[in-house]
Amino acid sequence: MDHAQYASLFLSESREHIGACNQHLDTLRRDPSDSEAVHALFRGMHTIKGMAAMMGYAHVTDLAHRTENLLDRVRSGNLEPTGNLVAVLTEAVDGLDRGIEEAAAGRDAFLDFKVVRAHLDRLGGPDPLAGDTAELPLPGAVPSGDRAGRPVRVTVKADAFMPGARAALALEKARSIGTVTGVTPPPQAFQRDGFDGSFTLWIDSDVTDAVLQEAVGSVGDIADVTVGDEARVERAIGDGGAVRRAQNMIRVDLNRLDALMNHVGELVVARNRLVELAAGHSGTELESLSTRINRLVSAVQTEVIEARMTPVWQVFDRFPRAVRDLAREMGKEVSLEVEGGDIEVDRALLDQIGDPILHLLRNAVDHGIEQGRDRVAVGKPEDGRLAIRCSRDRDNVVLRIEDDGRGIDRSVVLAKAKAEGVVEDDVTSLSDDQLLQVLGRSGFSTAERVTSVSGRGVGIDVVMTRIRSLGGSVQVHSTVGEGTTFLLRLPLTLVIFRALLASVGEERYVLPMAFVSETVEYGEATRADVHGQHTLVLRDEMLTTADLRTVVGLTGEAPSSRRPCVVLEVGERRSALLVDRLIGQQEIVVEPFDPPSGLPRFVSGATILADGTPALILDAAALV
Repeated sequence: MDHAQYASLFLSESREHIGACNQHLDTLRRDPSDSEAVHALFRGMHTIKGMAAMMGYAHVTDLAHRTENLLDRVRSGNLEPTGNLVAVLTEAVDGLDRGIEEAAAGRDAFLDFKVVRAHLDRLGGPDPLAGDTAELPLPGAVPSGDRAGRPVRVTVKADAFMPGARAALALEKARSIGTVTGVTPPPQAFQRDGFDGSFTLWIDSDVTDAVLQEAVGSVGDIADVTVGDEARVERAIGDGGAVRRAQNMIRVDLNRLDALMNHVGELVVARNRLVELAAGHSGTELESLSTRINRLVSAVQTEVIEARMTPVWQVFDRFPRAVRDLAREMGKEVSLEVEGGDIEVDRALLDQIGDPILHLLRNAVDHGIEQGRDRVAVGKPEDGRLAIRCSRDRDNVVLRIEDDGRGIDRSVVLAKAKAEGVVEDDVTSLSDDQLLQVLGRSGFSTAERVTSVSGRGVGIDVVMTRIRSLGGSVQVHSTVGEGTTFLLRLPLTLVIFRALLASVGEERYVLPMAFVSETVEYGEATRADVHGQHTLVLRDEMLTTADLRTVVGLTGEAPSSRRPCVVLEVGERRSALLVDRLIGQQEIVVEPFDPPSGLPRFVSGATILADGTPALILDAAALV
């Protein structure tokens, strides 16, 4: 079997198991008596070991095997899961996290796990499965121990007849002058189709580098022999390359998917124009063709969007370690819980949300979570808790980042805001929305000193700027002594979405349907004045009303006193937006553009309408 073609599948599945192991470690850190976490860790290690052994990754297999041995002693009751033991297990999982990446790239032979292996062996004792702590001999591989000796890179000439046979002769020549302790790829690979004539061996011999080089090169048709300098020993074949994940799946470059999505976007614009033209030719062949093309483009669009969808765990899996390392640096114990990792979003969106979430997590560990003794003093568990919860809400993905820390002291924020002139002196309290606007101002911080983690006043500003640029919204809820929750609401895809078109004057604007609750008529019967401000009365609910004419700075009177009103809903906030005319719904394509300086906050992007004219996309979060 050609193991190389399955390297990508190994990497993908191993990442899932590593992510799960990190979660189980956090559980075990909080509750050492949780036997299910130990069993789950054992199963994860056993699976990783089996997959790595099948692929021929000796060092990864050995580390997983030793970790499995230690966990076997824990689950059998011979060892207690103390803090020191959990720390060693964490070190092992971190090593495997790095090791599977290197192994899948063909660099298993260069991995060095000596330190973590020593820690595992010190706690685990003799290997109950193998009888000693030697590396596992793998099928088709030379037992390598610690890869004793010098590395030798051998390259057969590209035009050599039967390069596999020449490689085998070179290997035998090396064995005749010393002990070969390792070969990558294994000798069986020499005879496979696709062998490029390059391999690496490790040899324990008393001869000089020059003699070794001359001896191995003397077999004929050898282009190059490099001895001793590991920096020049390139990786051998056996990496994934452009590999197949499975027989019914292929890997596709993300750039190709992006290009395909751009073409689909152009198709959608052309489709919209065709539908508009065909609308005036009812019952004709043009209308029939328009309907068919509309259906086909919609199907292609759906398939391309689905192909770009990726589960969020691929980004979330790196957060537990980041939180753990930062908490350790600050002398705190903090665990991170992740829910909804299987929710899928557009890959382009996934690449953008990692940094904002990491900013919020770092702020929570630094500002929010108290020191252990302070938590115990107020009746909380000594270990702080963070959580990322992901869920779907219509065409949006909702991310909740929660902590059970000290919460945000609004009086401190208000005092600092007044001192800096951010709010008026007569303001006595800050609502959640006002709190977010103050915290999101660039350079605003209540930290008394600047650290490597925080204090420069850029964290929340970065989060709000990035999320708004993605067409999303940010909310905050905080209670002193109980904790803080940030709510991020984002579209599932960044490129194409359904929108409501409305106009004021001669200008047309786009509102994402994900934030449109309903449309109603605004007139004498539904209007009320509260403290001098116009509001919409909707089923016993009073909604603050904004006029799009005023928002965009349009002068002149509205065409009628009875006007359409769009009810916008962002999270728990609802507001009403007055427009002159509702045009209808349409799928729109977000066009990339460089925003000019001073672009209003209520604009989140631009699009090209069916008739070829541009229109601005409104940011619902800014309008409510």
